[in-house]
Amino acid sequence: MTDLTPPDDRLAADGVEEMALASFTEKAYLDYSMYVVLDRALPSIADGLKPVQRRIVYAMSELGLSANAKFKKSARTVGDVLGKFHPHGDSACYEAMVLMAQNFSFRYPLIQGQGNWGSPDDPKSFAAMRYTESRLTRFAQTLLSELGQGTVEWGSNFDGTLREPERLPSRLPHVLLNGASGIAVGLATDIPPHNLRELVAATIHLLENPKAPLEELLAHLPGPDYPTAAEIITPAAEIAAIYETGNGSVRMRAAWRREDSETVVVDALPYQVSGSKVLSQIATQMQAKKLPWVDDLRDESDHENPTRLVLELRSNRVDVERLMGHLFASTDLERSYRVNMNAIGLKGKPRLYDLRTLLAEWLTFRTETVRRRLQFRFDKVSERLHILEGFLVAFLNIDEVIAIIRQEEKPKPVLMQRFDLTDTQAEAILELKLRFLSRLEEMKIRGEQDELMAERDRLDRILKSPARLRKLIRQELEEDAETFGDDRRSPMVERDAAQAFSESDLLPSEPVTVVLSERGWVRAAKGHEVQAEELNYKAGDGYLAAARGKSNLPAVFFDSTGRSYALPAHGLPSARGHGEPLTGSLNPPPGAAFTAAVMGDDEDRFLIASDAGYGFVGRFADFVTRQTKGKALLNLPAGSKPLPPAAIEGAVEDFLVAAVTTSGYLLLFPLADLPELARGKGNKIINIPKKRFVSGDEVTAAVVTLPQGGGLRVHAGKRYINLSARDLAPFPGSRALRGSKLPRGFQNVWGLEVL
Repeated sequence: MTDLTPPDDRLAADGVEEMALASFTEKAYLDYSMYVVLDRALPSIADGLKPVQRRIVYAMSELGLSANAKFKKSARTVGDVLGKFHPHGDSACYEAMVLMAQNFSFRYPLIQGQGNWGSPDDPKSFAAMRYTESRLTRFAQTLLSELGQGTVEWGSNFDGTLREPERLPSRLPHVLLNGASGIAVGLATDIPPHNLRELVAATIHLLENPKAPLEELLAHLPGPDYPTAAEIITPAAEIAAIYETGNGSVRMRAAWRREDSETVVVDALPYQVSGSKVLSQIATQMQAKKLPWVDDLRDESDHENPTRLVLELRSNRVDVERLMGHLFASTDLERSYRVNMNAIGLKGKPRLYDLRTLLAEWLTFRTETVRRRLQFRFDKVSERLHILEGFLVAFLNIDEVIAIIRQEEKPKPVLMQRFDLTDTQAEAILELKLRFLSRLEEMKIRGEQDELMAERDRLDRILKSPARLRKLIRQELEEDAETFGDDRRSPMVERDAAQAFSESDLLPSEPVTVVLSERGWVRAAKGHEVQAEELNYKAGDGYLAAARGKSNLPAVFFDSTGRSYALPAHGLPSARGHGEPLTGSLNPPPGAAFTAAVMGDDEDRFLIASDAGYGFVGRFADFVTRQTKGKALLNLPAGSKPLPPAAIEGAVEDFLVAAVTTSGYLLLFPLADLPELARGKGNKIINIPKKRFVSGDEVTAAVVTLPQGGGLRVHAGKRYINLSARDLAPFPGSRALRGSKLPRGFQNVWGLEVL
């Protein structure tokens, strides 16, 4: 039987190394993954830079391209970066350089460009590197000013011929100032930018109070600050959750204003949003007739107004707030930005940071950097003082020193033995020029010695005192905040969620009357003056109900099982014909018949009741459903039927409920005594003896809503009686009572009508 087990790694007889394919691919992929994570995609928490960004900044500093230097061709910088430190593609390197120069991409640019470096409308429209020129900004000095002071570790470049810093000694928490974005293998980072002053304030607070909770930090650092003046509309609670976990999303909304009654101007777009793309999105909706309120749009952006998008409205009666809400929901005028604060820690491992941990680790880095800088200077001062001590010995014994140098073949060991000098002191004396051997130079040496001794004592006190070290770090942070800080650009404003227009919102709002026949045929007539009872109906059919409303609202229908259904009014057949059966669009239960139709706004209220004498107050919005099978609205007791809904055209407190039974019992009580429900059986309205209801001898004939002081007309057979407010005085009572008997001759009541 053949052994299919892959062989172990081994060295063949001809010297070729053999490795199992599975082992090789696994190792190669892991090596590649670690390279992408550590050396390309993720920033370091120390200086906030990716390797290519760090190498660009360092190479420019080596070329002498400080903020005060003359501009040099960008191709020169890219060439040095690729040739000395970063052997990758020139286009990728140049694009990274361009991003650091765009003030609409970086909150605090590190490079100052001259020439075409792209525009907010098209960030990739920058000119080729042979045309543009660049130098470092003043702000870049916060990364480079302490580089040559023993503050960071150095490593070999890719070919071992040069040395490069493994990280830059950042004086500020740069990882949060400009943020970062990148995709590695299994990891991604999206760190938003922040305001320098706010970030420094939070950092100092944590420096002084290492156990400060997140809430105290957020008092100084309320949220991100992007390079644009668009609004951050994410609620404060959500931003706090982002900083607590390290991930989430931030929403930005364009800033706009109404310039006059028919003009809307957008002044600021969300981060990295193209104005031309927004205009294209709006124009597409206009062509599709989804924005009937906008007459024209144009881009008036220029150098004085980098963002100025103008929308001309059709009239001054347009609801601008709703229009802009629709545009926020349907275009890039509002955008969400992912937050995923992955970074390379001080120990070289990637991890997801929350705000407090990130600032605490950066403070650890900054504290060690300042300590190393002070120690480096302390050692330099001590070394210089040591040499100055040797110089003083030489000046005090100048004749003997000169004689030894003239007479001895090897004067160095003789000087060391005669005057008890160290090798360094003796070497410095031998290299001293004769012109310095004067009384004046001795005075300069003593003066320099006094200054250096004072500096050494000051450095020693700081190095030995954590409190003094923290004070120095705070002082330097405050100085940088004063020098480079600016006001917040992205205002933080909590806004309601944007909502796009529905199909009904886009339809013209015209008066319409929906007519329902006895056999369930429906049609819609324009206007509210239609006499529905006088329309033509099919043979054997007749008028049942009518509802008046707007063409952009739904019409709701009720059936005999207590279910409600909804259809858009604009889609109903015209009243010029007989209409169409509702069963062609809806699927009621077998044997169910449609009994009523209503229209209204979402907040309109209706009295829903059954002939068993139960009911409740319901909102129109609770009747509407998209289901063709309808929704269960009114729970009917066994043997009962629903009554036509009664509209409530005003405040509930201003109405009474008028209920009458077929036996002529009438009851009035406050409408406020009935509950408001979304569905259910409701509460008892009028009391009917159970035996009479079960036998069918007595049911509730009608339930209506009666305005305070109003009158009623009671129908019984072909007869009717009008009851004024004075006539109704005997009938008010409490909900669920039997009511009072109507006058003789009205013991076969079938309906009520409000006068």
